[in-house]
Amino acid sequence: MKYRRILETLVFAIGLILLWQLFYTAGTQWFSIVKPYAVPNPLGVVESFLRLASDGTLIRAVGYSMMRAVIGFCISIVIGSLLGILILQFPFLRRNLKPMILGIQTLPSICWVPFAILWFGLKESAIIFVIVMGSAFSIALAVENGVNNVPPVYIKAAKTMGVTPINMYRKVILPAALPSFVGGLKQGWSFAWRALMSGEVMSASVGLGYTLMIGRDLADINQVMTVMLIIVLLGILIDKGIFSRAENHILRKRGLV
Repeated sequence: MKYRRILETLVFAIGLILLWQLFYTAGTQWFSIVKPYAVPNPLGVVESFLRLASDGTLIRAVGYSMMRAVIGFCISIVIGSLLGILILQFPFLRRNLKPMILGIQTLPSICWVPFAILWFGLKESAIIFVIVMGSAFSIALAVENGVNNVPPVYIKAAKTMGVTPINMYRKVILPAALPSFVGGLKQGWSFAWRALMSGEVMSASVGLGYTLMIGRDLADINQVMTVMLIIVLLGILIDKGIFSRAENHILRKRGLV
């Protein structure tokens, strides 16, 4: 079954590449609708990938981008968790701060770039700031929603057995809210990854976002497409390899899947 799924994925990917090549050939050669330099093609993307990989540009870009993403995401977890706990503990903040967080979360991450540049300059801290502002609020909402969605029967049963308030959180509420929290981390990572690209496009001197903009400045559409595909693939790998596995493990442990 596992090998069958892998084979299906490979066939699907090959089919997409062939369809991509067909559209490129039809648009640039058969019907001359677009110019060849304006549309990426599979062979050009492969050549661009090999060129970026051979001179070390790609490795450096991925390394710096991942480092920034991990640092910013870890800070977001701390800040978002604290905000979520404050909202849970104080009804005044729940009534007034939560609507603000919901509103701020709708802002595109690139909106924070001017603030980051003005406050931190063209430094690493500016990119980290954009990442934090892009993901911390979604994590805060995940913490608040996860605790609020704990079945009341769990809490009532624990109170009946005389569980102390500290153990109530440690042994009942937090374990029950863990699947929702992991799901929130998964969403927060996706926001952090997108925010990272917004920050790197504007102020980085190395990274995937910077490499993307270099391709734009050089009118190298294949390099632009190469970087875009790498960004997507890294996002999928991290999501499937870390967050989805953790989420499925927790759900299996609780007999929910």
